[in-house]
Amino acid sequence: MMEFALFRLPDGRAWLGEGPFTALAAAPAAGGAFYINDFDLKDPKPWKVPARLHQITSASLGETIHLNGGQKPQIHWAKPATEWFKMAFRRIRREVLSKRIEKMVPVLTESGTLTSGDPRRLLESVMKAPENMWGYAHVKESGGFLGATPELLFQVHARQLDTMALAGTAKPGNQDAFLTDVKEIEEHEIVVRYLMERLQTLGVVTRNPRALCQTSGLVHFQSKLSVKLSGNADPAQLVALLHPTPAVGCLPRDEDALEKLREYRQQLKVPGFFGAPFGFTEADGTTHIVVAIRGICWEGDKISLPSGCGIVGGSAFDHEWRELRLKREAVLRLLALHS
Repeated sequence: MMEFALFRLPDGRAWLGEGPFTALAAAPAAGGAFYINDFDLKDPKPWKVPARLHQITSASLGETIHLNGGQKPQIHWAKPATEWFKMAFRRIRREVLSKRIEKMVPVLTESGTLTSGDPRRLLESVMKAPENMWGYAHVKESGGFLGATPELLFQVHARQLDTMALAGTAKPGNQDAFLTDVKEIEEHEIVVRYLMERLQTLGVVTRNPRALCQTSGLVHFQSKLSVKLSGNADPAQLVALLHPTPAVGCLPRDEDALEKLREYRQQLKVPGFFGAPFGFTEADGTTHIVVAIRGICWEGDKISLPSGCGIVGGSAFDHEWRELRLKREAVLRLLALHS
């Protein structure tokens, strides 16, 4: 199979689309299309309609994509260098302390070399991801990306939109300290405030209390939000309205701050898929768009494993550096890879 896309819901339902794909600017009324774009939303036709669409299970995955007994990948990881990231951290923190920006998310990417095996085998782990995660993948002949994310950008069904703020991170077992951590709460509430402001243009917003979300070896703050839409909502317009949230982007989300964010992502060689919207629209019109984090990408034998951290006024370099490592370790655990 030359090209395919996969989307798995937390309830275990999953779809796999075989290429060639027909690219469209708007979601087709019949559903059955994947939303695939990069972080900067450069693709004007992000809706990809597959030549063939399969509803799959973990058991039928290998047969559908013809894995033919390929081995799980073995990857030699290079230790990430601190120098460029430390420079970005210091510059962003200066901007935050001088009140020019409120938050920004730089991304560190760990690089690896594929020594043997087939990265497509990792889709078996994606299909078995925990029940509070969404699986995603887009694979071509020479490369691709895949992962399982705990972060929903939005889901729309009829006149109901559901979304979440997912920000603030700790290791399990440290919940008591985390629940009162001023920096982590601030980072989370920045995302909540942003979403509330954006969503109020669509209808009446309901926010659930801040809660804990434990997933693949990490704990996050999570606040669920919903909107009764006052009119019809076009998913592509909703993506443009909400992405990037301050959980993966910056605040304020004006052109100056976004330009700085793009510059940092280029300097730090962040893969385009990371933090980008990815999704699927079902035949009944239900549309799911997630934030593509907790994943890897590859091109030939070059593998990339990105992780991001939110810098706010209370951020300290050592703490953020440790958080980045925890997030990458969570991906390796999730995909049953070992560094």
